[in-house]
Amino acid sequence: MPELRSECQGGSVAAGGLSHKRRGDRAMRILVADDNEVSLEMLRAVLTDAGYDVLTARDGVEALEIIRAQSIRLVVSDWEMPRMSGQELCRAVRGDEAHGYVYIILLTSHNEPAERVAGLSAGADDFVAKPFDTPELLARLRSGERVLSMETRDIAIFAMAKLAESRDPETGAHLERVRGYSRLLAHRLNQTGDFGSQIDGNFVRLIYETSPLHDIGKVGIPDNVLLKAGRLNDAEFEIMKCHTVLGAQTLGAALSMFPGVDFLEMARDIAAAHHERFDGSGYPNKLKGDEIPVAARIVAVADVYDALTSKRVYKEAWKHDIAKATIVSESGKHFDPRVVKAFLGAEESILRVHDQYKDEATNARKAA
Repeated sequence: MPELRSECQGGSVAAGGLSHKRRGDRAMRILVADDNEVSLEMLRAVLTDAGYDVLTARDGVEALEIIRAQSIRLVVSDWEMPRMSGQELCRAVRGDEAHGYVYIILLTSHNEPAERVAGLSAGADDFVAKPFDTPELLARLRSGERVLSMETRDIAIFAMAKLAESRDPETGAHLERVRGYSRLLAHRLNQTGDFGSQIDGNFVRLIYETSPLHDIGKVGIPDNVLLKAGRLNDAEFEIMKCHTVLGAQTLGAALSMFPGVDFLEMARDIAAAHHERFDGSGYPNKLKGDEIPVAARIVAVADVYDALTSKRVYKEAWKHDIAKATIVSESGKHFDPRVVKAFLGAEESILRVHDQYKDEATNARKAA
């Protein structure tokens, strides 16, 4: 990301493990996939006795459908299954990692080094030999839970973003919607390959985690500007624009302490550049086209769409079709045309996210 230039003055921003039986007040959910009914029932009984909430699938296709629908985080899968093998299931999950990391253990009689390398290359996290040893299987599952527990970082990120957002009582479920839209757009772009290797399953996961921090710099904006009941005048808008610089500086300071941390890099880029415009007329640095980080280009569409379809003191919420037409009209000007195309391709899913997180007394699809 290029060095920020700004005239902003006066803004300052200061820079657990899981039990295998319980996750909060609920038993942790695990998916077992095996086409052998006897093996499936044995695994279900063992894992249920160990305190897990067990779901089952008879092949990889059914397992993938359950993972997508239920947001499963732990999977024990047989290697050999009809329709989609365990190895193929790993590849499918790693290419579609939009709902957080899925820890996959393969049950296998494939004990040759080359075969295990093939499984690891497909995305498997661990292996248990068949017939399985119960203490070993449970120990490996606990190891998987320790890996998943690191995603408590993501909870902290979102909590920090919500704390910053709490200064603005108008925003409602803005963060929930923006991260949902951003994930959908990134997932669509991963499917279409429009950005090549720049967008993969890890990118989709990271943008979901980091997009809520896009406006974190607003903690440094004075109340008389941030909380003004009405449109900002030119001078006030110049102050408001400083939130991009403040956010980037804050996250950049964290990055200087932990260099190379990918989620901090993406969060900084989004905070700095989500108000840049594809034609170079945005702020704070008037970046143009591919100079703008890809994640910021995606969040720009998500953020503007949410602003258009949300009620504010100075405007009513726009209907989806009107907001969509505005997004399309800004293709190549405000927005990257590839991201606009992804928006149109993910339209129905975007509407579902909007309805899921619509603000109290704000339904853009019914607004006049």
